[in-house]
Amino acid sequence: MKYEQIAELLNAISERFDWDKVLEGHNIIGLKQGKQSISLETGGQLELSGAPVETLHQTCAELNSHLNQVKTVSEEMGTGFLGIGCPPKWGLRDIPMMPKARFEIITNYMPKVGSLALDVAFRTCTVQVNLDFSSEADMIRKFRASLALQPADCNSSVANSPFTDGKPNGYLSMRSHFWTDTDKNRTGMLPFVFDDSFGFEQYVDYSLNVPMYFVYRKKKYIDCSGMFFRDFMAGKLPSIPGEHPTFNDWEVHLGTIYPEVRLKRYLEMRGADGGPFRSLCALFAFWVGLLYDEVSLQNFLDITTDWTSQERQLLRNKVPKSGLKTPFQDGLLRDVAEDVLKLAKDGLERRGFKETGFLNAVTEVVRTGVTPAEKLLELYYGKWGESVDPVFEELLY
Repeated sequence: MKYEQIAELLNAISERFDWDKVLEGHNIIGLKQGKQSISLETGGQLELSGAPVETLHQTCAELNSHLNQVKTVSEEMGTGFLGIGCPPKWGLRDIPMMPKARFEIITNYMPKVGSLALDVAFRTCTVQVNLDFSSEADMIRKFRASLALQPADCNSSVANSPFTDGKPNGYLSMRSHFWTDTDKNRTGMLPFVFDDSFGFEQYVDYSLNVPMYFVYRKKKYIDCSGMFFRDFMAGKLPSIPGEHPTFNDWEVHLGTIYPEVRLKRYLEMRGADGGPFRSLCALFAFWVGLLYDEVSLQNFLDITTDWTSQERQLLRNKVPKSGLKTPFQDGLLRDVAEDVLKLAKDGLERRGFKETGFLNAVTEVVRTGVTPAEKLLELYYGKWGESVDPVFEELLY
């Protein structure tokens, strides 16, 4: 979609459903409503950032409301949105950049540090699960569990981007593959998280060594790409000499770091492809059941205690192509997924909010070993007659 169409959509949602507009100059770049926000991403993707809630019922109700609002307005405009990890037909040249000043800085810098970086910015869509922690020790345990499991279960169970440029691309999750050559300084599996010394301080040290993108001053984005926050703290940034950072500058910088799991005031799981509504709620349920229950969390940490850094990285490299059929240790990744899914279900049952039904979509994937991407490929080579066009109806929200 062109920006003009996106702007029309956002304006209509604002007026009809009582959202406040977020402007940059004269351009609408997002919406806010209470603790929820909708932001406009580089290639026209819309990102809902939900409010903190207690149960999965609330999370999925919030998501359903958002999708219904977008669907109501977009249908009237003759457009629609897909639940998929990559656009099935459009190349980089087909996707216009949205008019946010920060995007120009980022997209000028990204090709210098990764051959697939612009594909990530313009041609991917993900769903992220954000979960809080109660202490540094709690953060460490949840960080290690979620980081070990991003490629092992997230990418494999919800892989949903097998098409690009109008044909199969050889991957189950091309979105995940794009991330493998997108600025290695700010992406990846973060092996240091599994070191005995890991804690908040070590993540801060890591973040200080990740090159910056920009600083926002006097309603303008100042290009600081490739510079370091350490120098900013010393007042030695060449772009703004003598200027020192605010806490907001630090929070903005943390938001420009993109590992498989990101630490801010909460942990952000970043490994999953965009998908249909049922699979999104299943993903939320999986992580809540596993990480918010002490018994399930500890049991999973016990399972992964002997996983090496090399094994975790091997999974990260292979899962985008082979999904649950990836060989691992003495079996297949599907075997791990079955064990961990059982832990997640047990954790949800102990929470007592009647949330286990949300796991149904991912349970079916693990039971059969067939990912959403593989189902799409079966349709492509079968009744779709080797055309990707039917996917626009199959995965339409």
